[in-house]
Amino acid sequence: MSDRVTVTEAEAARRTIRRTDFVSCNQAFIDCRTPGSDRKENYAMVGPGVTQSADQVVNLREPHGYNIGAAAMPNGITNNLHLHYTAEVFYCFRGEFLLRWGADGKEGELVLREGDIASMPTWIFRGFTNIGPDDGWLFTTLGHDDTGGIIWGPSVLREAEGHGLFLTAEGQLIDTVAGDEPPADVELVRPISDAQIAGLRSYSVAQMRRRIAATSDLEYSATPFLDSTLPGGGAQLALVIGYGMTEDMHQEPRVFNPHGHNVAWLRAEPEQGMLPHRHAETQVLLVKDGTWEVTLNLHDEVTVQLGPWDMLSVPRGAWRSLRNVGPETATMLVINGGDGRVRLEWDDEVVKAAADAGVATDHNGYIAPYALVPRTLDR
Repeated sequence: MSDRVTVTEAEAARRTIRRTDFVSCNQAFIDCRTPGSDRKENYAMVGPGVTQSADQVVNLREPHGYNIGAAAMPNGITNNLHLHYTAEVFYCFRGEFLLRWGADGKEGELVLREGDIASMPTWIFRGFTNIGPDDGWLFTTLGHDDTGGIIWGPSVLREAEGHGLFLTAEGQLIDTVAGDEPPADVELVRPISDAQIAGLRSYSVAQMRRRIAATSDLEYSATPFLDSTLPGGGAQLALVIGYGMTEDMHQEPRVFNPHGHNVAWLRAEPEQGMLPHRHAETQVLLVKDGTWEVTLNLHDEVTVQLGPWDMLSVPRGAWRSLRNVGPETATMLVINGGDGRVRLEWDDEVVKAAADAGVATDHNGYIAPYALVPRTLDR
């Protein structure tokens, strides 16, 4: 991996998205005038996601291999039935949401509460309703840079047409009430047929529950990294989607199938975190609670402090370290690109300190007793 990746102050600032930087769009989708769905707020932080509005603000457009956005809505407001071609993951950061799926929304229901994560299978209709406080909030990730867009449930398209809204095959929202004219040479999206719906996959409640990582389901490793027993290390990791960057050979994720990205919860006690390391994938750090200090580069260090709901996109190959600088346990989501494991490279000083403590990483990238790992000139 090249040693030439240096993050400047300006680049770090460009890649830092504060909670105060989020900009909502209430005209992002074709159901924006449907009663019961007309008070949704849609956000796009990393990548445009599947927004159908040219007015959607995107905080960081640089391709990451996945998109990050959010949906906020008052109590009783619904996100209507739709399906995706790539992975869609919901992260409940506040409130309670009733998740439902199936062509008519009656195949199954489950409730998401604060801290829960749900990975929705591709090619099934899904929707959700805020059944909690008025300020309910779901962050979302969508797999891959090009998501392919959305297929809306037939009833959603028919009702939208009654409110003057149409959708082109290219995903452009046409608002005839606002004066838009459907282009004569452009095909408009029509409801899919009953036969096509019958051919879609189905999921039982038990199958879907397996794709939800509730807070009670999380299994944190106390030693997920080479630096776990070193001063300044000590962060704990709970895998949610994919194996990600764990170095604990005993850890397994809640959800296995490819998403184009992997997801894990990282938590640390005050003054603990992760010592300098790097890897070759994109990475977004999204803070759930507490105050984190992220230091980039081994030399000419640049430091970014992140509070609740702030996020930082770390460039591929950049050195980074993480530290909880608050008075209580702090938690963040770590989202990395790719479907495979994320192999960490540790700073030489960390490797030496770990060796002194009797641990190393083996040739498979997992923690092992130092005395049993063969040493070679390039390790």
